[in-house]
Amino acid sequence: MAAVSLSVSTVKPLGERVFVKVSASEEKTAGGIFLPDTAKEKPQVGEVVQVGPGKRNDDGSRQELEVKVGDKVLYSKYAGTDIKLGSEEYVLLSEKDILAIVS
Repeated sequence: MAAVSLSVSTVKPLGERVFVKVSASEEKTAGGIFLPDTAKEKPQVGEVVQVGPGKRNDDGSRQELEVKVGDKVLYSKYAGTDIKLGSEEYVLLSEKDILAIVS
């Protein structure tokens, strides 16, 4: 089987999907206790790095996505597909799984 080399620039989401770079999870609690890797929760905030062309309407036109590249977003906890490219972690989400744009 041939190996496929993927990078952020070669991944283009389809339809209403969004490719998000996951923000780093917290290393310690508010009280100052350091967390081991097994105790860390999956982060729910990330930055949009690629967006799909949008959902196709009944008349064949495309409905533009509400998020754009560079937006920092809050998404559902167990949503999407986790993808690791190099040392970076990404999530491929449907636009409906994005809860808010964080400013």
